[in-house]
Parts: sequence; structure tokens; C-alpha cells
Amino acid sequence: MSSIPAFELSQQYKLIGDEMGEAVLAILASGRYIGGSAVTGFEQQFAQYMGTAECISCNSGTDALYLALRALGIGSGDEVITSAFTFFATAETISAVGAIPVFVDIEPDSFNLDLAKLEAAITERTKAIIPVHLFGHPVNMTQLMAIAEAHRLWVIEDCAQATGATWAGAKVGSIGQVGCFSFYPTKNLGACGDAGAITTNDPELAAKLRKLRDHGQTQRYVYEEIGINSRLDAIQAMVLQIKLRHLDEWNANRQAIAARYHDLLAPLPNLIRPKPSEGHVWNQYTIRVLSPTEASDGSYREQVRQWLQQQGVGTAVYYPIPLHRQPVYQSLGYAPGTLPVTEQVAHEVISLPMFPELTTAQQEQVVYALKEVLVA
Repeated sequence: MSSIPAFELSQQYKLIGDEMGEAVLAILASGRYIGGSAVTGFEQQFAQYMGTAECISCNSGTDALYLALRALGIGSGDEVITSAFTFFATAETISAVGAIPVFVDIEPDSFNLDLAKLEAAITERTKAIIPVHLFGHPVNMTQLMAIAEAHRLWVIEDCAQATGATWAGAKVGSIGQVGCFSFYPTKNLGACGDAGAITTNDPELAAKLRKLRDHGQTQRYVYEEIGINSRLDAIQAMVLQIKLRHLDEWNANRQAIAARYHDLLAPLPNLIRPKPSEGHVWNQYTIRVLSPTEASDGSYREQVRQWLQQQGVGTAVYYPIPLHRQPVYQSLGYAPGTLPVTEQVAHEVISLPMFPELTTAQQEQVVYALKEVLVA
């Protein structure tokens, strides 16, 4: 029995390692480590891939969200609606610009914002919505954009886990006013460190974003406002150029793996499979395990994970504590039970091994181990 990690990059490196090595050495030899043709080349290629007019690279997905909020003029006292079932950066950046995150519950099968509950959260202070395309599952952007347009709200798409995902034929990140991407190594398109990007079709907004990511400069040593230092390194840009050429193939592999999981897991009891969707790129394949007892504190989920670990199967939990229950957000007044679906799934979710090179035999081993613990 072989050990199966939740995620790994060694197979990917075998495929493109030589090419990446040559490209990195060329950057080192050039002496141009910040900016330059590697960065502008990636921005152009990613904009073309996304079908957007502009791509503004930056240091991370967190910076992408922060810069987008700043560029749209969102600040003190404004409200921004988003999900509590996501990585902390989604809400953290709202707070960082002085705005207030407003959390809405999620759908139990897609883990995305429940759009039926969205309008009830809109107030006169609401300025934007940040839909999170969680685990690579695209939010229903047709419905969300209709709500946003009716209430004159900005839409900032959090595409950190969904590079290449589509909704109604359009890439997520090209539908709202802004798309924000993380290229952290575990993402579908991952760098060899931190990296991020912002996409938009608005040239004025793009100019503002470029200024803000470079200390607020309009020209060298001329600063119009307070910005930040959030530039993409040339080495990471070149790695991303190489990987971008393989992204659609890797995403297709993920889709095939997810379909196989869906079939293999169908007979198992006490388990809810994630909702398939056209355009889903499966950064994670996340199931819900249902406790056979009344326990709803995540203890049964941890028993299942411990068993899987003993069988050599790596797993992860995204996310064990929803954002509205985090200590830093207790002052917002979200009492336990306020977002019931979010709180329930946080105690049930397990992300199974998912990476483009995962084999059928490895998946069968994962499912066999799950069957032993769930049927016992």
C-alpha cells in the first residue's frame, strides 16, 4: 500500500522541471529580477487566456483583493458581502481597507454563497460583493450579477482557487468588475512561491491598480497616494508563463478525477459528495462525512481523518472555523447558529487527495479506506 498525499508537485516538476530550470537561470543571468519582459509577458498571456483587456500582476492573492478594494474606493464604514466559508484573506482585506465584512450563508452542496439569501444582507452601506469560487466551483454569476446591477454594487470575484473555471462560457474573473487570483503553489496555476494577479476590462481601473501596487507612483519618485509594494518577481512570472501553457490539460485531468471520485463514492453511506458543475476545475474534491451520532463538533470527522492517515491517505480540512466565528470577528455580533449551513459543513468537510497526476489506483485506495471506516 502506497502513501497518497493530499497534494504534491513532484510529478508536475518531472514534466516541466527542465524548462523551468532553464528559464529561471536565464532570469538570474539577466540581472532583471523585478519587472521586465518576464512580468509583462505573463500579464499579456494571462489577460489573453482570461479574455480580459487587462491583467495587473501582484505579490499574492491577498494583495489582489486588497488592491481591488482600494482601487474601487471602498473604505471606512462601507459594507462588503461575502462568504464566511473561505480563507481568511477574503474578509481580512475588507477589514484592512476599513470596511465591514457582511457574511451570508452558503449552499450545502457547492459551498458557495447562497444567492437566495444575498439580497437580505444588502443595506444602504453595501458597496460590493465578493463571491468566492470555492474549491474551483463557479458561483452562478448570471444570478449574482443581476442582483449586483439591480443594487449598483461592485463585484470582486475571488478566483484564488478557480483559475480556468468558467460560468456560461466565460472565465471566472472576467465577469465582475475585477477578478482576483492567487498563484500560491497549491493552486491550479501555482508559482514556486507567492504570486497573484488582478483582471479587469476597465482601463482606468487597471491604471489605478498599477499605481497602487507600486507605492502610489505615477512616475518615478512622484507619489499621488499611499500605495503598497506588491510587485510580481520575474522568476515567478516566468514559471507562471510555462505553467499556463499546461493549465487547461491539468484542469481537464482534475475534472476526470472528480468524475471518477463521484462514481466511486456513490455507494458509500454517511457521505455527501460535492456538487458537480460545468466549468468546475476542482482545486479540491471536498466531501461531507455525516456523524452517525448526535455529535456535531467535528469529532467524527477527525476520527475518519485519523483512520485515513493510518491507511496512508492524506487529507485536509478547509475550513474548520468559519470566519464569522473567528476571534477577531466576534465584535461583529454573529451568534452561534447565525449561519447554520456554514457552521454545519465546517464540522463535516474533508478534502480528499486531488492533483492532476492522481491515478485511478490511488483513487481506488482512497475510496477503499473510506469504505472501511464509513461502513464499519
